[in-house]
Amino acid sequence: MSEKDVAVVSTTMVRNEIEFMGTPLSQTPECVTPGTFTAEDSSDSAYFNNAQASDEENSRQRHEFSLPPVDGGKDAWLFLSATFVVDALIWGMCFLLQFTFLNPTLSATLDSEILNCCGLGFPFAFGVFQDYYLTHEPFIGQPNIAVIGTSAMGVMYLASPIIMGFCQTFGRWARWGPIVGLLVMSLALALSSFASTTTHLIVSQGVLYGLGGSFCYCPCIMYLGEWFVNKKGLAYGIMWSGTGLAGVILPLVLQSLLSSLGFRNTLRLWAGLLFVLAAPAAVFIKPRLPPSATSHAKPFNLWFLVTPAFLVYQAANIVESMGYFLPGIYLPTYARSIFDVPSLSAATTILLVNVASVFGCVAMGWFIDRFHVTTGIMLSTIGATISVLVLWGLSSSLGLLYFFCIAYGLFAGSFTSAWPGIMRDIAQQAQHSSKGQVDPNMVFGFLCAGRGIGNVVAGSLSDVLIRSSLWAGETATNGYSSSYSSVIVFTGVTALLGGASFIWKRLGLM
Repeated sequence: MSEKDVAVVSTTMVRNEIEFMGTPLSQTPECVTPGTFTAEDSSDSAYFNNAQASDEENSRQRHEFSLPPVDGGKDAWLFLSATFVVDALIWGMCFLLQFTFLNPTLSATLDSEILNCCGLGFPFAFGVFQDYYLTHEPFIGQPNIAVIGTSAMGVMYLASPIIMGFCQTFGRWARWGPIVGLLVMSLALALSSFASTTTHLIVSQGVLYGLGGSFCYCPCIMYLGEWFVNKKGLAYGIMWSGTGLAGVILPLVLQSLLSSLGFRNTLRLWAGLLFVLAAPAAVFIKPRLPPSATSHAKPFNLWFLVTPAFLVYQAANIVESMGYFLPGIYLPTYARSIFDVPSLSAATTILLVNVASVFGCVAMGWFIDRFHVTTGIMLSTIGATISVLVLWGLSSSLGLLYFFCIAYGLFAGSFTSAWPGIMRDIAQQAQHSSKGQVDPNMVFGFLCAGRGIGNVVAGSLSDVLIRSSLWAGETATNGYSSSYSSVIVFTGVTALLGGASFIWKRLGLM
């Protein structure tokens, strides 16, 4: 080989050894420039003087060791499109299993039309499977139906730090995570079709599906930081918007299948469709950087968990999550009980939140690429708080309630799209400390766990809040005079506290 060819290979080998938490990806070359090293730089100058290669071999090696560009190009957009599809299918099904499970007593009072029309992708949904289990054999009257969805969502959220740590430690194997996860999820759905008790469903549709989903999802997060640097926030927003879009489409498909095939055949068919639809996309979920030639496990640093900045971000994240899920449990029944509207009109409240969240996620991702994350969080906080305490609390007509749903989806639905900014802020603070580098992907994993805690608490609080109305009158004319007043106030207050990081940042405490 010529000197230039050896330089290309040598420089690229050095590049491939750079860890994600080390030199910023934005400073790494898309393709190594020939001539970076010279014979004088090497201790073995004779090797350079004697190496020869043909022009064809030179061209082949340059192509082989080049890296695709970041923030754009065919490969980057194919990766992002693949994560969009996988996010929609994985979280779509998980939310489908979850959101009447938060309040089974309430779900039993809803007619099936509301349950069937509500979205599922965004966490504002009354699952179509929940309605089926409550009204069909062999599950009528069986206990613990509520645990099924809680298990699926809880495992996916709370297992994220563990699965992400595994993927980071054994990076060479993480590439196969999406395929393995899809196989596990499809197997879980297929096994659940043979269930005769809720315990079987908890194990299959709950725990097993959640574990598979986490294995499938974590590599998406792990690799996204390699493909997108300056547009990372926008990329996260686009990926997460897939869940909201799924909340509009999937309920109609699954309800049609349940009506015509029954739950056993529907689950078997959907198990196959999930793999067939997602597996082609999973092929494009791959790292931009070639894996290290060495096979040693990568250590990661968790000291950030006790830093003031992360503690404030995480506390606000948990508190915001405690109230964030509640409107999705009650919006359809609120519309029915206060305004006496048809079931389809009541279910439209959830669909509007789902659609609005698609645009909110993308907009927030674009915003945090340009401004500090606490500014984006405060924007989400102000919009969500005003929409809840003013628009929902004072809603005296269905039109005003619809306006609230759109505003809430835009602002509250975009809160998690600020996470890439939190990851960046924690990593940047670590660069100025003496405790070592922080892996942003592990920051994401623990933010997910915090979200999971809020999700579990929301399920426990839902019944308590609805039974302890603050200002309920004999005739409800708006939200505050209805039996939902406690839910409205709690949701608004937790949304407000979710912006605590903005105040802490301005006070110089983080």
